[in-house]
Formats: sequence, C-alpha cells, structure tokens
Amino acid sequence: MSLDYTTVKLVHQGAVVLSVAGFFARAWASLAGAGWVRSRVAKTVPHVVDTVLLLSALSLAWLLRLDPRDAPWLTAKIVGLVVYVALGVVALRPGRPLWVRATAWMAALAIVGWIVSVAITKSPFGFFATVF
Repeated sequence: MSLDYTTVKLVHQGAVVLSVAGFFARAWASLAGAGWVRSRVAKTVPHVVDTVLLLSALSLAWLLRLDPRDAPWLTAKIVGLVVYVALGVVALRPGRPLWVRATAWMAALAIVGWIVSVAITKSPFGFFATVF
C-alpha cells in the first residue's frame, strides 16, 4: 500500500485541528473547574488524536525524505512541540495556582500558533521571519 502525500497531509492537518481544539477545550474547562475533564474519555481521546498526529507527521517526513538535521524548520517544529507539551502539562495538571495554569495555557496556544507558522513558512522563525 503506498501512501498518498495529499491524503497524509490532510490527515495530519485534521489531527492538528482536533488536537489543538481538544487542548483548548480541556484547558478551558479545567480552569473553570468542570468535572468532565477528569473522565476516561477526556483523558484517552487526546492520546488517540495525538498518536494519529505523530504518525502522520512521521509519514510526511518519510514521504518527503526530510531529516531534521537538514531542515531547520522541522527541527524548530520539534523543539516547539516539546515546549508545547511541557506547557500543556502545566496547564492541565491540577494543584498548581490558577494563574500559573492559565499563563501556561496561553503560552502553549502561542507556541502552537508559532509551530503552525513554521509549517506554513518553512522557516524556523515562523511568523517572526519578517523580523529576522
């Protein structure tokens, strides 16, 4: 079975939308004290979506023969992803002060916006490319 680039890219983009929308909703609800964010479904579905997202990203990199060492924008996306995940953990984990969690949530959303801009511009600076 061969992988079609356009199909894999659409799956990847769809998974990005679902992942970010899910993170937005879960963090918003968590900050508001909603109980549903602690349900098994709310904790499991994001892992499924993020697995599809990761597998589609790896498939795209393979299809395009991309190596992060040779594509600085891809390296930037990977570093951004690590920062986004770390901030997301802070935002979603109860027990920290509300202002810390809210700040982490907003920072994570800013980082994901930057990651998307890196993907669009193919520049490691993303939307900052015009400044540098």
